[in-house]
Amino acid sequence: MILQRWLLILALEFISVCISSQSFLQKRQCAFQVSPQNNKYIAAGNVSGSVQLCENTQCCVGYFVISDGQLRVDVLACDVAEKLCPDETCKAQSSSNGRVIKCVCNTDLCNSNITWTSELEEPQPTYSYSADVILQTAAIILVGIVLVLCFIIVAAKQRGLLKDKKENPHSCVDYNVTSVCSCQTTKTPEVDIADMELQQVMSCGHFATVWKGKYQGSVVAVKVFPAGWKEKWTAEKEVYELPLMRHAGIVHFLAGGRETDGGSWLMVLQFAEYGSLHSFLCKHTNNWMLSLNLCQSLSQGLSYLHSDLHRHDMHKPPVAHRDLSSFNVLVRADGICALCDFGCSTILRSCSQQPHLQSQATKMESHAQFGTLRYMSPEILEGSVNLSNTWCLLQGDIYALGLLLWEICMRCSDLFEGTLS
Repeated sequence: MILQRWLLILALEFISVCISSQSFLQKRQCAFQVSPQNNKYIAAGNVSGSVQLCENTQCCVGYFVISDGQLRVDVLACDVAEKLCPDETCKAQSSSNGRVIKCVCNTDLCNSNITWTSELEEPQPTYSYSADVILQTAAIILVGIVLVLCFIIVAAKQRGLLKDKKENPHSCVDYNVTSVCSCQTTKTPEVDIADMELQQVMSCGHFATVWKGKYQGSVVAVKVFPAGWKEKWTAEKEVYELPLMRHAGIVHFLAGGRETDGGSWLMVLQFAEYGSLHSFLCKHTNNWMLSLNLCQSLSQGLSYLHSDLHRHDMHKPPVAHRDLSSFNVLVRADGICALCDFGCSTILRSCSQQPHLQSQATKMESHAQFGTLRYMSPEILEGSVNLSNTWCLLQGDIYALGLLLWEICMRCSDLFEGTLS
């Protein structure tokens, strides 16, 4: 974990971007001026004189051509595709050909006033490649390095865990602290139905329906399980109630219980403003910094879930998610990913003398075919691995993580400028 944080800090020192949420309360007004060959921007909104009212985006865009040390307007309009645009002012960005300056901003008429100086932006004719091309190449290399490092770090942790379990298979792992059984749980509050208000259905799954609502004055997500699915509710609640499960990369569990009339089983969770990662990536393209933030928080959350932690006489055993997909990762307003939906998860207990482990092993085998098929590793799909093996379960999560990191990078506008929508 220390090595991972150190490497991420070094990477982040090269880039500084402020992540901000967009407001979708009213349509954006952008300055409008386009040449005939750029008429595709006309369809981005209603035009009235030199002002365009955006239909599908909150971002204004401007393209300027450098001519004799001066900027000549090529395009001023609403952006043609929805994307995140954190800048409030029109800040100059060099395009790949070195002769075009671009800006994207999120306030009314912001694209009419660009911040640019010829001394800083004039391309150097002696260079065979523009700075933008070099940055894109470096970004692709850095993505590869981050993916490899994430795999190495998690693999090293799990190899150490597996080695300890082989050397002493009938006792808890000793890290020079008081041995505490991993069958502990933390007590969470019971749901107070009187303080709950269900407002809007957000999604419907195989076993539960997720509502947006209010609980004790705060906006929350409420996961509602039918009365016949108590086993699913109990299994997921058991993961959330493990000691030391509080982490930014894991959705916070606030309360659980049953409706007063003996009906549905309820689970009150932290609300994620952008919904699932799948929905977020379908609706948005992201710049390099936002994409890196998504990858970092997702990797850190899974690493923490897999960790075997001993702190303050409490023990969090490793947990294999076993159904990691873009539908089971949420995106908060600050661009942080958080893992959720632990109905298929397996808690890797370390105290084998506990009778509870027998039911856990049975649960592990019964879930052998669970999960989203396209995120399963080939060996799990073929049935060629022993699912009672700790290392195999965690490896399956790492395979799914690699696919998710690839999905995030494929929606990075800085890596594929002009080709994403």
